[in-house]
Amino acid sequence: MNVPNLNQNQIKSIDTFPGVRITALANSTTIVDLDQLQRLSPVALAYIGDAVYELFVRTKLLLPPKRIADYHSQVVTQVRAETQAAYLQDLESCLTPVEKDILRRGRNAVNNKPRRLDLKIYQQASSFETLIGYLYLRDPQRLQELLAKLNLFNRLDGKAEISEQ
Repeated sequence: MNVPNLNQNQIKSIDTFPGVRITALANSTTIVDLDQLQRLSPVALAYIGDAVYELFVRTKLLLPPKRIADYHSQVVTQVRAETQAAYLQDLESCLTPVEKDILRRGRNAVNNKPRRLDLKIYQQASSFETLIGYLYLRDPQRLQELLAKLNLFNRLDGKAEISEQ
């Protein structure tokens, strides 16, 4: 992999499992080779995207300090499928053709849905998580840009609202 304008002291590579190498920069940016990324299934991308998104939400809610029950309730509101689907709908006009293709792959990978959800909502939420996972591994700066567009915590009722940034 060729990473421009960095000296070797800024780069650390680790082998995660046979044939996959992740290179982390000193500022915690994660870069995965495009070839390796394309070998991951949309379900695998959604799996990592779910974790990344929940960690992002939890981190944003840490301050001001509050009771754990309140904290948990706000996190659950933000990470539920209905909220993710609403955020995705708001972001779609900002997405590149490659990102829209990732969404399509994530949506088409959904085979089963939880009983409490409409299939379309579950597909949208899965697409959102797939995109988060893809961007986390491939373009963390773009991920931060898209997450910044969402007014995640201006409305903790689970209804999405996009920022005009």
